[in-house]
Amino acid sequence: MLPSTSLSSSSSPDHLIKKPKTPPKLLSPSSSSPDFTKPFTFSLLHPRTCLFFFILFLQLLLLSFSRHNPPSLSSSITPFSISNSSNPNFSPNSICEFGKFFVYDLPSQFNSDIYKNCDKLSPWGSRCEALSNSGFGKKSTGIQTIIPEKLSDAWYNTDQFASEILFHNRMLHHKCRTLDPESAAAYYIPFYAGLAVGKYLWSDYTSKHRDQHCEMMLNWVEKSYPYLNRSNGWDHFLVMGRITWDFRRSKDHDWGSKCIYMPLMRNITRLLIEKNPWDYFDIGVPYPTGFHPNSPNDVVLWQEFVRSRDRRSLFCFAGASRGSVVNDFRGVLLSQCRNSTESCRVVDCGGNSNKCVNGGTSEILETFLDSEFCLQPRGDSFTRRSIFDCMLAGSIPVFFWRRSAYFQYEWFLPGEPGSYSVFIHRDEVKNGTLVKSVLEKYSKDEVKKMRDKVVEFIPRFIYAKPNEGLGSVKDAIDIAVDGVLKRIKDQKEYDYKW
Repeated sequence: MLPSTSLSSSSSPDHLIKKPKTPPKLLSPSSSSPDFTKPFTFSLLHPRTCLFFFILFLQLLLLSFSRHNPPSLSSSITPFSISNSSNPNFSPNSICEFGKFFVYDLPSQFNSDIYKNCDKLSPWGSRCEALSNSGFGKKSTGIQTIIPEKLSDAWYNTDQFASEILFHNRMLHHKCRTLDPESAAAYYIPFYAGLAVGKYLWSDYTSKHRDQHCEMMLNWVEKSYPYLNRSNGWDHFLVMGRITWDFRRSKDHDWGSKCIYMPLMRNITRLLIEKNPWDYFDIGVPYPTGFHPNSPNDVVLWQEFVRSRDRRSLFCFAGASRGSVVNDFRGVLLSQCRNSTESCRVVDCGGNSNKCVNGGTSEILETFLDSEFCLQPRGDSFTRRSIFDCMLAGSIPVFFWRRSAYFQYEWFLPGEPGSYSVFIHRDEVKNGTLVKSVLEKYSKDEVKKMRDKVVEFIPRFIYAKPNEGLGSVKDAIDIAVDGVLKRIKDQKEYDYKW
């Protein structure tokens, strides 16, 4: 169902961005630490000394309590009125370790109206089919013979830029949502920044067109709620369903909007499918894939399926060469793959073929399912959706730029890159290193361990279908919400201490 605010109380350079303070690291216990296992002999102390220690103990107890229960930032602010519609799945007894968030009730022009005008979101035609079914897209067809029959209902041709809609639907039903803004630890802004700007990135639109929605939204939030100015935005977050570079225009004639460089946006946490690794407030979240499980059992069934898959190819590459790019690296990989016909499987996405759009075809899925490794060069930017399509199929990604994954999705992928992936520097390949020769050196046991790690992390980069999520199984949205709330809680506690 289309998220609607009616359902709920629903340019400056990078070096000027306000950086939050980092809490000091705890010191390790020293060898000279007192031994608390020995009894304290009060009989040796003077009565006044005992009284002193007793008073000191009470003061420390009160201080400890106040640190864990910081006062409201502004107790004099009158709570904002809430719409009379409520969240049917909201439970006041929900346990949310890092606090709860409040969903802003934005005017429909900033989200649902943008969605409803899906036929006007692209200069190349309607995007209504791609964004249908509450952002999941059209049901996948032609893959029923490849995947377990029980999971056919969980597959869609999901658009890679649909995360704003997917997040919004979930946030309205999330267990950590509160309807009381004064009690909130964080504030979610349901603005469809990526969908709003997508239409204006090409053709002859002006910089004013590309900036208008973001500018109006920020002005509305600032004037309608007291919370943005109260914290300078550091406890606010939103989803921007494109790469960060689409929102970082420095000059009027450059690419994209200047949304991230607007003063009110500086300290707001931004969830993007590709982040700027040097901006603390950018968080990289997984590209949406086509698999949207309905239950935890769906997840387990899929994991078992891809783990036990018989893979006949050593590696594969799905992509197109860039003829207009000098020394095109994708062309080098395609050439190596074609020259290794017995070991490599190619899906050439060049020309006018739609078989690679959003990874929704049986050819793409079957190629990843049949390959031990999948080559993942950079796309139009450092990341590409294919990374997650590949890992979803249990194939081990091979990276050539560290920024393609290692500096992007720290909350969602294993912390040790070598545990789930292979890295080959692109310069080595350009200088003659054969990808096949590198991958052949991995033993069966090593490949199995890497695949097991990829499969283990699948739940963390999928977007579940139910608005309530999958309960005990946390998907990408759950991980993102936990991460944002924890960052905000840690920062608030640190500021309060100091």
